[in-house]
Amino acid sequence: MGLPQTDVAEVAGGGGRRLAGYAGLRGWLRLHEEPVLGGAAVLVFVVGWEIVGRLGLIRPIFISSPSRIFSAARWLFAHGLWNDLAVSGTEFFDGLLLAVIVGLPAGIMLGWYPRLRASFDPFVSALYSTPRVALLPLLILWLGIGVKSKIAVVFLGAIFPILVSTMAGVEAIDPNLLRCARAFGANDRQIFQKLALPSSLPFIISGLRLGVGRGLVGVVVGEFLASTAGIGHMMNLAAATFQTDRTYVGILILAAVGMLLSWILERLGRRFASWRVVDEWR
Repeated sequence: MGLPQTDVAEVAGGGGRRLAGYAGLRGWLRLHEEPVLGGAAVLVFVVGWEIVGRLGLIRPIFISSPSRIFSAARWLFAHGLWNDLAVSGTEFFDGLLLAVIVGLPAGIMLGWYPRLRASFDPFVSALYSTPRVALLPLLILWLGIGVKSKIAVVFLGAIFPILVSTMAGVEAIDPNLLRCARAFGANDRQIFQKLALPSSLPFIISGLRLGVGRGLVGVVVGEFLASTAGIGHMMNLAAATFQTDRTYVGILILAAVGMLLSWILERLGRRFASWRVVDEWR
């Protein structure tokens, strides 16, 4: 005895919808494979870390645990961590902004004018090779232990990756394209706008990503050595009193900021890369 036609249609329709749903899920997973795998790996790591902490396999003073770190973060945010974030954020973003304002034009000029590059290359190489920590005592002597000296450390840490990467991008212009542009009567402004700047964008984005990392290092190092507030100051006090969970709070905040800014710059790089390809064919 068979099913009525309406029941068969409903069953077939339900199965079709399920198959379509499975196909859609597989397509979505295939499209977002990298973030899904990354998120799953992080979840497994956090769960394993919590299990190790709860079982007492390693002393909490060494690695703490996610639940302890979360509790410490709640306590810190309720007792002044917002002020530390504001201080460190001001130092970092002001220093990074100054590095971009100075580093990008300087890198373009040094890459565009060979004689200017030859004149300043020894100074750039010397300062780029010098650890910024070695300059911190002088910066503190000149600017004090307040925000200004930390901004200077971030600036010195971020400017040289930006400057050197931008300079390398401008130098990497295809000479055949450059000769072709000049042969068709393009002036320097047109060559710079249509050829030099688009071709150097990947280098500039890479320099900015490196500058973000160096800037975060500058904030932490500067606040470790001489400060009265900030994430680095909080981490230094926590480590000195063996409060490992609070130290991890600072580490995770810095890692999250670095990852977020790196992701934003990566997205900008992809957008500008598509614009660069379109623009080069115009």
